[in-house]
Amino acid sequence: MATRVGIGYDSHRMVEGESLILGGVEIEHDRGLQGHSDADVLTHAVMDALLGSCALGDLGTLFPPAEEQWRDADSLDMLRVVLGRLPGRPTGVDATVVCEDPKLAPHRARMEATLTEVLAAPVSVKATTNEGMGAIGRGEGIACMAVVTVETG
Repeated sequence: MATRVGIGYDSHRMVEGESLILGGVEIEHDRGLQGHSDADVLTHAVMDALLGSCALGDLGTLFPPAEEQWRDADSLDMLRVVLGRLPGRPTGVDATVVCEDPKLAPHRARMEATLTEVLAAPVSVKATTNEGMGAIGRGEGIACMAVVTVETG
C-alpha cells in the first residue's frame, strides 16, 4: 500500500438568485455561488485534491464547463464519478472554507457527515474569514482549500 496526498483549491463568485451549497448541504442565504455546476466550492476542492493525489488531472479537465451534461450538476454526483476513477480509496480529508458570510459553524457537522458518507473516509471541515481583505473579505466570493490522503496499491 502507498499513501498519496493531494491538494485542491476552488473559488466561486457570490451572486443573487443562486443557491448556496457547501459540502452537499444547502445553506439558506440571500446569495449563492455562481458556476457551471452547483458551484459547491468545498466539494470541488476535495475533488481536485483527490484527482491530484493520483495524477488524474484536474476538475476542469474531467468536467469541462463547455459540456452541457455538467450544467447545474450536483457536485456530490460529480464526486462519485471522481471516486470511481481513483486507483485506491480516500483515507482522510481536511478542508478549510474561506468566507465572510454566512457563518458556517452551524452547518459544519452536516457538511462533514455528508462528505464522510460519500467518501467513506473521515472529513474535517473548518471555516475562516479573510479578515475583510480582498474580494473574499468583501463578500464577493467563497474559496476552499482541501488536502486528502488516498491509499493505493
